Amino acid sequence: MTAYLFDDSYIHWFKLGDFEHIQYSVLDIDIDNKIVDVLFKFEAHKQILLHRHKALNKTLVIQGEHHIYKANGEIKEIRPVGSYTSSPVDSEPHTECGGDEGAVVLFSIRGEDGVLYEVLDDQKNLIGTLSFQDFIGLFETNKINLS
Repeated sequence: MTAYLFDDSYIHWFKLGDFEHIQYSVLDIDIDNKIVDVLFKFEAHKQILLHRHKALNKTLVIQGEHHIYKANGEIKEIRPVGSYTSSPVDSEPHTECGGDEGAVVLFSIRGEDGVLYEVLDDQKNLIGTLSFQDFIGLFETNKINLS
């Protein structure tokens, strides 16, 4: 079986606000069906902020390994390239990062037009949100910046 390498050099990556260790590229937004398709690029072994999913997330690891950590810092799961998962609404708070070579993961966020992610502090207090409207704004802004 032939192994294929994913080349992300033609993807326009953007910084997600003040969040560290993660970049994104919104691929598409289906407003009628409330679906956001976005690529997230995670740095190697640099965990992003603690957060919780408020919408169904379907993921496909395209490059590297996707590491998921419980809120207490304990490793929960390592998803190798090619792994497809479906994470339910109101998932447990967690952090995530890439493995030794980082990771690129396709997220298909589905079925909600309100808050999609809650960002939490170390005590699991809400410190911010990312909404469907926020992703629409990111998508529109990035399209303008690329023109």
